[in-house]
Amino acid sequence: MDSAHRTLLYLGGNPNESLLRRLGDRAWLVVPAMGAHTVAKLARAPMAGLLDLTDGIHEGRIARVEQLSRSVLVAWVALVSQETRKWTAVRDVIATHCFDFVTLPTSHERIVNIVGRAIGMEVLRSEVEPPDLKDAFSSGMLGSSEAMLELHRTIRKVSATDATVFISGESGTGKELTAQMIHAQSERRDMPFVAVNCGAVPHDLLHSELFGYERGAFTGATQRKIGRVEQAHGGTLFLDEIGDLPHESQAALLRFIQERKIERLGGLESIDVDVRVITATHQDMEAAVEEGRFRADLFFRLCVLQVKEPPLRVRGKDITELAMHALERFKDERARRIHGFAPDAVAALHNYGWPGNVRELINRVRRAIILSEGKFITADDLELAEHVALAPNSLREARTSADRRAIEVALFVHKGRVVDAARSLGISRVHLHRLMQELGIPTRAASDEAHDSTDPGDFE
Repeated sequence: MDSAHRTLLYLGGNPNESLLRRLGDRAWLVVPAMGAHTVAKLARAPMAGLLDLTDGIHEGRIARVEQLSRSVLVAWVALVSQETRKWTAVRDVIATHCFDFVTLPTSHERIVNIVGRAIGMEVLRSEVEPPDLKDAFSSGMLGSSEAMLELHRTIRKVSATDATVFISGESGTGKELTAQMIHAQSERRDMPFVAVNCGAVPHDLLHSELFGYERGAFTGATQRKIGRVEQAHGGTLFLDEIGDLPHESQAALLRFIQERKIERLGGLESIDVDVRVITATHQDMEAAVEEGRFRADLFFRLCVLQVKEPPLRVRGKDITELAMHALERFKDERARRIHGFAPDAVAALHNYGWPGNVRELINRVRRAIILSEGKFITADDLELAEHVALAPNSLREARTSADRRAIEVALFVHKGRVVDAARSLGISRVHLHRLMQELGIPTRAASDEAHDSTDPGDFE
């Protein structure tokens, strides 16, 4: 970037005149961010932004941050006071939207240096797209439904901390890609991301796979092996299908999380390992704990922050977008060109319940591309002909289907909090409980407690 022209958006009250002069001396062009003409005149090049939170939260400013973040490449730096930095709402804004923050009073030079680092990072991000995000749509991370917007908000929050994260969700929803996104947006992004599927490794080999072994530790151990935990040093360790972890490995993992040290099998040396642990499963872990299949103390350690993957059936308009992206990606697997989806296919895509979620959608579209004999993929090609009917058999069925979908979406967006979900639906908590019982929606996924499992904590 040409240092002779660096743009700095300013969003807040009256800026400090001496700070503006210092920024000008360092070749910064300071632009007020609230003007209606601002976005149209801004270049597409990366820029930095100063967000003044010294006088608290102003909804108009936060809305403007969200609008600008969708339109231009901007790395925000928050200005906070000794008092406002303690406020939960301020910490939440910083975790969600900002590259860094500065507590006032401080020197102008420090502010100049921090916005310089912010724009430098934004330049790097704009020039190098993370490879793990390039094919995001294949695992379902595309979409603008409320459920996906909530997921991305949660990812931004948990990425700003270093606490353990537990990702829950049905099979095929893209839990590993969510873990990769958390890693890519965290301070550990330049260090290893190591994934282990606990359900795919034989139980008798899992301990040595995770923690490694020394030469001679057992028959066939002809040389030292570094375990996956140690390989992830400095970065992120992702343990998928954590519910399949055998009891002996559960004890070793708990000991590691508590002490941040490991011992290779057959070794005597205690090795310090610095990793962030992210786990995931499709299982009901609360039931596993209650039934004694999983240690309660380990589960609580793993579930400091929780991310819930939305099932495809609650993502509405995303379904068509994902199907179109899958078609675009795999269309070259057959010689004859396919132009899109027939109306009956679109209807079937939205009427089907998608028990296999995004993975199933991708596989059905890919298979249909190969088997289709026409220019458009039909419901028959998708093997979903029985789901074409646009109208249900009765008004009662239509109401039941709509109620179920609305309740599932509300519970997901509000992280299972019944009180908040009921408020968003315009009904009482008692009424919502009754509807959930009538529709067979499990109450385990809901809670009457209005706590936030993704509080980013203090910013020290």
